[in-house]
Amino acid sequence: MTSRLAVAAGASAAIIVGASVPVTGMLQDYPLLTGQAMRYTLSGLVLLAWTYARGQRPARPKLGDVPALLALVVFGMLGFTAVVLYSQRYAEPGFVAAMLGGTPIVLALASRRRSRTTVVGAGIVALGVVVLSGGGAWHGPGLVLAALALCGEAAFTLFAVGVVRRLGGVSVATWACFIAGGVGAVLGTFVGGWQVPSPREVLALVVLAIVLTAVAFGLWYFAVGGLGADRAGVLIGLMPISGLVVSVSLGAQDFKLLALAGAAVVAVGCVVGLSSGRVRPRAGTVEQPVPAR
Repeated sequence: MTSRLAVAAGASAAIIVGASVPVTGMLQDYPLLTGQAMRYTLSGLVLLAWTYARGQRPARPKLGDVPALLALVVFGMLGFTAVVLYSQRYAEPGFVAAMLGGTPIVLALASRRRSRTTVVGAGIVALGVVVLSGGGAWHGPGLVLAALALCGEAAFTLFAVGVVRRLGGVSVATWACFIAGGVGAVLGTFVGGWQVPSPREVLALVVLAIVLTAVAFGLWYFAVGGLGADRAGVLIGLMPISGLVVSVSLGAQDFKLLALAGAAVVAVGCVVGLSSGRVRPRAGTVEQPVPAR
């Protein structure tokens, strides 16, 4: 039952992130770092309120947890957002998506207890993402930036594995959001500055903070705690599928049979990758997922 809940949580988180792409685009003209600072601070407050509402307190990180949390914030949150944004100046979105499709392979290979089935499933997912995104083209530093985005996406999970086992998924998400809010505020003061958001931008920040970050972070880290980084990683392939569905629904992208074929390949890869039958032991401090980032 725990494994099924973890799969459902991870799939839900991936679908939410993929479907949020149009909302993220509403902040293209707003200063990157200060916008992220406001978003993550609000997310941290929401998660903190959720924890206290259940009569609990977030587990406090120890000194040894700080380096992993800082790396998670710098590379997997603020850094990832920045390189994804700038990479699209030199590469087509399809190329960036195709590169991010390699994340399940990185997570599967990085796992100490990886199984052959999980690695094969991750490879199938990556292939499906390439087919789904159409590959795309790049020029100048586009390749390097897309590769950095891949590293950032992997870092978001890999740096969290140890602290999730010790502190629990919601606690890690809470502390990571507050740290990201503080770091983003300091850096953003000198790079980009502050400005009053428009009503449209306020709406985007609130949606991203509550749905994309607070909810999806909690769900994803619950999945990582229950499945491990390698098995949870194959679910990342669901992100471009949900993004495609939303884009087609909004008329921002035409539907193509090739994309449907890619989605089918991703689905097969998810089934294969999750079928290893290896259930990770759950630490007692891993909280239940936030009810429906």
